[in-house]
Amino acid sequence: MASLMGETLFEISGQGPAPMKDYFHLQIAKSEVIWRWWKISLRSESTKPGEFRESHSDYLENSMLQSQVRVVFGSRIMQHTLALCEGHFDYLERLPRRLLLRIMTYLNLEDIAQLGQTSQAFRKLCGSNEFWEHTFRVHYNTVPAGVEMLASELGWKTVFFTSKLQLQKQISRRRQMTEEENCQDRTEHTIPSLSYISDNDRGDCTTLE
Repeated sequence: MASLMGETLFEISGQGPAPMKDYFHLQIAKSEVIWRWWKISLRSESTKPGEFRESHSDYLENSMLQSQVRVVFGSRIMQHTLALCEGHFDYLERLPRRLLLRIMTYLNLEDIAQLGQTSQAFRKLCGSNEFWEHTFRVHYNTVPAGVEMLASELGWKTVFFTSKLQLQKQISRRRQMTEEENCQDRTEHTIPSLSYISDNDRGDCTTLE
């Protein structure tokens, strides 16, 4: 499991709450906590960014820095940083994306909905087009003709929750529209414009008298 941990365990950046305009960056590394800030002021254009570093154990005792983190990023982020500094790592989120998708295929839809509420990372993954395409292919084994084109327009999640009958109707409707458009294009290219027909092309009208 240790191989899943990078040098940076967590980091976040953002602007302080109004009326504050300063920017802040918090990084939880393997062995230390790094707090950076940028003063935004017209009166102090030459002010250099500030930086503060301390060990995990010192951060756990530093109520002042914890308070700053809470003010800028919220209580949930502050609690998460404390958990990391105490050694509570979420290894599941750090698994390779391909492996996560494979694991998630064994969950039912109710479990997927609950998993998406556990963290921002899982919320993005559970709602991603990549996940629903993977789920569709595993669920149906083979992808019917026309489904990929439909998914590119509607998204794989919408396609997954659409009944087979409705899918067939929508695919048939789009195929018909495509054929009509192609037919119209061929007609426009084969019928010459009358404005380009010369007098010689019109023939001798006297023969019609």
